[in-house]
Amino acid sequence: MGKNKLFRFAENEVFEQVVQPTFGDLMKGDFHLKGRWNAELFKRDAPLVLELGCGRGEYTTGLAKLAPEKNYLGVDIKGARIWRGARTAREQGLANVGFLRTHVDHVLECFGPQEASEIWLTFSDPQVKKSKARKRLTSPLFLARYKQILQPGGLIHLKTDSPLLYDYTLEQIAAHKLPVLEQSDDVYADLVNRVSPAEQAVLNIRTYYEQMWLTEGRKIHYVRFAIP
Repeated sequence: MGKNKLFRFAENEVFEQVVQPTFGDLMKGDFHLKGRWNAELFKRDAPLVLELGCGRGEYTTGLAKLAPEKNYLGVDIKGARIWRGARTAREQGLANVGFLRTHVDHVLECFGPQEASEIWLTFSDPQVKKSKARKRLTSPLFLARYKQILQPGGLIHLKTDSPLLYDYTLEQIAAHKLPVLEQSDDVYADLVNRVSPAEQAVLNIRTYYEQMWLTEGRKIHYVRFAIP
């Protein structure tokens, strides 16, 4: 393991806003922050927004700057990636940002019923093989989990460069009769020209890899839908 990773893992241990439960902690079923993220980590009552598979946290921190009245929690299993987001939050003085290091499979062990108000899925792994479709973060398996941790009418945002994941998500939305609030198969050529300035700012947050994909000429897709 490289020295940089070792340094980042060590620094994650001292970041107050980084939570790293062990697998054993979660499997006991009594994770101390479940249902208490606002009270214990953020120390205030505010809408809790999750980014699942947050990578370097560019969207988590970007959203937090745009909406300081909300609490944002990025979730990812890669400690070195989370370090970058936590470091950015500290450098920019973002008190409404936290990070949770765990697999997204464990959302039910980490969050209480109706604890979150929104979920962002930014450039999730499309799991191209059909045999792995259930692992897609908009599969029926995950939608059922989101329904438990989201407040009634809670929002899910998908932003992706994958036509496969985008089309699959639209199929799941239709199959479950979920209300679509906004969608576009080419965000920067279409959607940003017909939404409010506030929504434009949100959709214009660009991750490192997204910028690379745009340079390659890939289209970015987006859909926002609700869980009744």
